[in-house]
Amino acid sequence: MVSKVMKVGIISRDDYIKRTMAIAKGTYKPRKGEPKIWFESLKSMSQVLSNENQALLAIIIKHKPQSLSELEKLSHRKKSNLSRTLKTLERYGIVELSKQEGRLVPKVKATDFKVEFGLHYSKPVISSVKSAAA
Repeated sequence: MVSKVMKVGIISRDDYIKRTMAIAKGTYKPRKGEPKIWFESLKSMSQVLSNENQALLAIIIKHKPQSLSELEKLSHRKKSNLSRTLKTLERYGIVELSKQEGRLVPKVKATDFKVEFGLHYSKPVISSVKSAAA
């Protein structure tokens, strides 16, 4: 699999709301290459990109399961847990879930992550994080 880098940002809820309003008003134009996925904190990002979830992504990349039942056996995680986790990862654009013949088939869309954060969204600090799934 070719690695795909996803840019993610960390911004407070208040700054995210201000940023969104400024974009809507036309007073702020997002920079080229600016993250499209934002987390409220390092903690929330670390929950989504936890070691356990990185291991799950690696299993999906390596084995290409064709159903949640197959992924359940490969990962030793309950289907209900997998479903919740995969829907969260899908919401962030990290995985894609497609229905094929009545089955949900997961596909990893992002293997590496560049994290952008700072004390204020208009003055970001860039940091790179490489996932264990790569």
